[in-house]
Amino acid sequence: MPEDSPEFSAFRPHPWHGLPVGPEPPSLVHAFVEITPFDVVKYETDKRSGYLRVDRPQRSSSVPPALYGFVPRTFCGARVAALSPASKRGDGDPLDICVLSERPIDRCEVLLEARVVGGIRMLDAGEADDKIIAVLASDAVYGGAASLADIPRPLVDRLVHYFASYKAMPGEPLRVTIDGVYEVAHAHRVVAAAIEDYIELVARPR
Repeated sequence: MPEDSPEFSAFRPHPWHGLPVGPEPPSLVHAFVEITPFDVVKYETDKRSGYLRVDRPQRSSSVPPALYGFVPRTFCGARVAALSPASKRGDGDPLDICVLSERPIDRCEVLLEARVVGGIRMLDAGEADDKIIAVLASDAVYGGAASLADIPRPLVDRLVHYFASYKAMPGEPLRVTIDGVYEVAHAHRVVAAAIEDYIELVARPR
């Protein structure tokens, strides 16, 4: 193969472990999309195989208001939990990310470049389960956003409401709490912490 040929793999890489975190982390990252705003079923990447599996049908009537997935090569561990004082620990998953796009994107298992603009501090059964808010970097409408202040507040409110209620069912205790929304500087700290948590995760003896 010529030396100037672009790198490629003959095999599909694992979306969590085999894809790069992004071109300019923590500000410009990759997002692997698992769920679109058109999905009434929650899909989740299987950690062992990397294939998308059905987690569960959405139990409530709400649907995600933005593209929803995770940042490759991140992990919500001790460093992420330390940025969420009320948490017991990180949730042990890749860092979740919601990506706003003006044009509807109705496919999951796509990779895109996302500019981080803020985040939602969420606790799920006491575990840190932050949701990074980002915009599609190449988007004609949202692509120029640099912070949460550049996003219409009703869109942010819609994201907060979705995560506050998407696991709520009559007769069952609500295990999710929203502990506020944060701006871009703290979101960068969360992404950086999740990258460090991932590096520690893969360095552990097996």
